[in-house]
Amino acid sequence: MQKQKWHFIVFVCLLMLTFGTIMENPYMNAFLTPKSTPAAVPAVSAGNHQDSLLKKIEVFSKKHEIKPIDAVNDRVWKATPGYNGLAVDINASYQKMKAKHKFNENDIVYKEVPPTKSLSDLPPSPIYRGNPKKPMVALLINVAWGNEYIPQILKVLNKYNIKATFFLDGSWVKKYPDLAMMISEQGHEIGNHAYSHPDLKQRSEQETFNELKKTNDVIEATLDVKPKWFAPPSGSFTQQTVNVAHKLGMKTILWTVDTVDWKKPQTMEMVRRVVPRTTAGTMILMHPTKPVAEGLEQIINGIQEKGYKFGTVSQLMSEKRIDPLK
Repeated sequence: MQKQKWHFIVFVCLLMLTFGTIMENPYMNAFLTPKSTPAAVPAVSAGNHQDSLLKKIEVFSKKHEIKPIDAVNDRVWKATPGYNGLAVDINASYQKMKAKHKFNENDIVYKEVPPTKSLSDLPPSPIYRGNPKKPMVALLINVAWGNEYIPQILKVLNKYNIKATFFLDGSWVKKYPDLAMMISEQGHEIGNHAYSHPDLKQRSEQETFNELKKTNDVIEATLDVKPKWFAPPSGSFTQQTVNVAHKLGMKTILWTVDTVDWKKPQTMEMVRRVVPRTTAGTMILMHPTKPVAEGLEQIINGIQEKGYKFGTVSQLMSEKRIDPLK
């Protein structure tokens, strides 16, 4: 009996040694170990959606950024206004898209980026045009005579919902306050054209000051408007003229394209002269004359066909973009 007991103990020991050896064998270990359950694919979290959407908006933003343009004192065109740049408002765009967690170009929100230098940062200088990247033009209508054509010109402007800038001679406003009021009440911008249509190249600083100040006074008294733009009669001026206007809170406006309507050209000859020369930022000089009264509609149509909008001098000089999506 005792012998059988020792045989059993030896058998158990041998069995344990054999089993241990088997478990240490890597091939047997792989065979005997139960297969593990594959790790579950983690669900995409809201944070992952957010990161993906923001990344798409940021990539779009970099591709569509437009840098602002600073105002400059051009060698030829003198003072030239700046123009706002364009950037994607990433946070606002994300807020519009986050509900659907989906990028949609139609939900992109843009913001304008102002230039670092504006017209007001430049020294006093004449202005001949707006920014050449701004697809807008302005009509400059200098008024010291030609009353009979003013109603027809206003009628055409009203038909196309266009606002022009009328530079009024001070003595003319004094004589014809009702006509001046008609122009102003129809929403047109009012500028200063001196008082007695002088040749300001030949006037002293004090005489120039008196001409401009007197005109401002009569315009303010008649129309309750304080002009901020000054157009020298006949385009005659010196730096002294520009400085005097600046002291009175006005910038000096000249023109890019001249209708030369005072020479009484044939109407279509004038139209063919003006429209082809008009580009972005152009300021077109005219007066209340028969050729303008007859040809203004054709000029407007021709310029609009080129894709330009009409604005006042203030709107043209503004850095604000025409279409924030472009």
